[in-house]
Amino acid sequence: MSKHPFRIYSFKPDDATGVAQLFREVYGDGYPIKIVYNPEQLVTAFENNEYIPVVARTPDNRIVGFSSLYRSAPHRGVYEAGLFLVLPDYRNTYIFGMLSKHAVKIAPTIPGLDVLFAENVCNHTLTQRAGILFKHIETAIEIDLMPADAYERMDATPGRVSTVNMFRTFVHNPHIVYVPAVYEAPVRYIYDGFDDNRTLILSTDTLPSASSTEINTQFFDFAQLVRVTVYHAAIDFERAFDIEEKRIKDRHCAVIQVWLKLSWPWTGAVVNILRDRGFFLGGILPRWFGEDGFLMQKILHRPNWEGISLHTNRAAQILGFIRNDWERTQTEDRT
Repeated sequence: MSKHPFRIYSFKPDDATGVAQLFREVYGDGYPIKIVYNPEQLVTAFENNEYIPVVARTPDNRIVGFSSLYRSAPHRGVYEAGLFLVLPDYRNTYIFGMLSKHAVKIAPTIPGLDVLFAENVCNHTLTQRAGILFKHIETAIEIDLMPADAYERMDATPGRVSTVNMFRTFVHNPHIVYVPAVYEAPVRYIYDGFDDNRTLILSTDTLPSASSTEINTQFFDFAQLVRVTVYHAAIDFERAFDIEEKRIKDRHCAVIQVWLKLSWPWTGAVVNILRDRGFFLGGILPRWFGEDGFLMQKILHRPNWEGISLHTNRAAQILGFIRNDWERTQTEDRT
């Protein structure tokens, strides 16, 4: 236990310089989310409700711990809890749990916040256990999301690091979701344990012909990750996705994720196209587009399955669905 006292506070603009110093002390200038190094940008994001930071501050106003709620999904009502960082001298305190508790406490007070989620790492189970404590529910697993060297040396493990996506609903929004028939079992399993109501209907429609596909692709070179958001899928989806795959190939990414909408009656048709291209199940992203999203993923190497540590039987069951579907892609590659 650290002998140095601290308390947890909601962020104030005067804290921004101390936040930058905290990240430099631990990561130098190498942290990939650069806003933490720019006090002016962080304050502006705070004033716009884009970032809602929480800090651990000593009596002499030194920032020794940090986390933030921030927008990272297409729907502005979805906030992510992340960017956790604690100085080494304070690691043997309850600081992580206290930062998490404060973030969950202030979440209902944030205008427009519907859902809070976290990408909880699987190289240990600490953040997963915190998620369960604060009533978050597992809905997806992002396989090999980050390289091991994205984490501090003491936390690094061999191989890439997967994350369990855990969501908690604050503003309920029951609605219809269209379930790809091939994934009916895992989708029903995930929704059966969720904290908001959905009406599940099997997706049987064909892709619409009176519109065009809309896709946005984001590259995260530091993580060798690409995320493809499909805002609309139409009859030209295969051609549009061919163009994106060619761009992705040139960037030498290790992980490709595709975000789809479960509000489309033709979601199943899009899923089948992606499955034919080696994509496999990721899980459900509640309220991702205002209504729910669906994650498909493709790993361009053998995933680091052995490096995945899970806290609950529910997470293990979801991983079982995912790994079985990945193994299907391996069988198809050999045929």
